Amino acid sequence: MDLPKKAAYLKGLMEGLEIDTTKPEGKLLAAIVDLLNDTADTVEDLADVIDAISDELDVIEEDLEAVEECILDEDDYDDDDCDCDCEDETIYEVKCPTCGEVIDLDEDMLDEGSIECPKCGESLEFDDDDAEIEI
Repeated sequence: MDLPKKAAYLKGLMEGLEIDTTKPEGKLLAAIVDLLNDTADTVEDLADVIDAISDELDVIEEDLEAVEECILDEDDYDDDDCDCDCEDETIYEVKCPTCGEVIDLDEDMLDEGSIECPKCGESLEFDDDDAEIEI
């Protein structure tokens, strides 16, 4: 039984017992029952608000997970699947002349001027003009 039903039960019980509400004890009991009824209604309204807030938080949590996935797992997501407004960083592909390995470079890596091929260990030197394909 929920709170409003319990409060209504107490009011019905008081009326069924034919408590005289003109006497001080009856006035006190009637006031207590009215207070319980108002409190039960308020608690039920608050429970509805909490449920609505909880639903909204679930939606926000899902959106936040999508943003975190987009930001934190850059290597594991497809650009077409990302719904966030992330700024896309320019990525360049460079092919190692020794082993043919294709290496993705960003602007910072290009500014360094050289890298070591992760496959064969060959030292690759380049400038911005060496970038072949922009993704």
